[in-house]
Amino acid sequence: MLDSTLVASLHARADAKRWGVSVTRFASALSASRDHGLAREATASEVERYLTSLHLDDLALACACADGHEPAWEHFVRVHRPVLYRAADALSPAGSTREIADALYGDLFGTKEKDGQRQSLFRYFHGRSSLATWLRAVLSQRYIDSIRSNRRTEPIDDEVHQDYVAAPPAPDPDRPKYLSLMRKALAVALMQLTDRDRLRLSLYYLQQLTLAEAGRILKEHEATVSRNLARTRTLLRKEAEAQLRLEGLGEDEVERCFASVTADAGPMDLSVMLGGSECKSADPDRSI
Repeated sequence: MLDSTLVASLHARADAKRWGVSVTRFASALSASRDHGLAREATASEVERYLTSLHLDDLALACACADGHEPAWEHFVRVHRPVLYRAADALSPAGSTREIADALYGDLFGTKEKDGQRQSLFRYFHGRSSLATWLRAVLSQRYIDSIRSNRRTEPIDDEVHQDYVAAPPAPDPDRPKYLSLMRKALAVALMQLTDRDRLRLSLYYLQQLTLAEAGRILKEHEATVSRNLARTRTLLRKEAEAQLRLEGLGEDEVERCFASVTADAGPMDLSVMLGGSECKSADPDRSI
């Protein structure tokens, strides 16, 4: 059980009453987030630090939308539809990904019921990231899943084949699976970054600018660019590891996954993940 005084305080901070979310309902969402993000043996102070760090206003909005609160849903569509469309256009400038974005609304709204309760996708939002960041990650994962599904059912022409055929088979028979999991994990991890972090990665890895050149564009000292790139690489690796664990991989398999792809300089090259099919091969120190 969560401390009732803390729950009441967080409920007020989130302005959850605005969306008709009761203290009891919000406490349930906070408990689910705690169970998802903390170990069972976490102390009371650790729980409090964790809960106060959440995006509480977004969590309250997600609760209301999951419960079918019409004003909350209207607000969500008005504010977050442009976010989803921008993310969709970034994934596929031709516009095909907008269909995936539109289809996502049905799952978010919860058109199916189980045991009398709507099965809204919002129940998987725990407030650890902003709602906008979470939506971009969900959209990115669905986009990748759609590509994988299409490749299983559609013939691959010679041009596409040249882009996606792997290097000569490695001794590890699981390497193709690990490559696929790593690409998916990194794509989701990249969507979690801020626009500025993605721009910095793109300037350095995709456009092959020097630290000084990237710094002039970003108005950062080259030492700051270097530190931020190191920080971002660390974040990407941690998020990629988390995504691999969500795929059901244990710690040993996660390490084998990284070891498998880093044996070949190509698959872990961030310029590839940033869409740099036309860029030069990255320097050895420009990969994770």
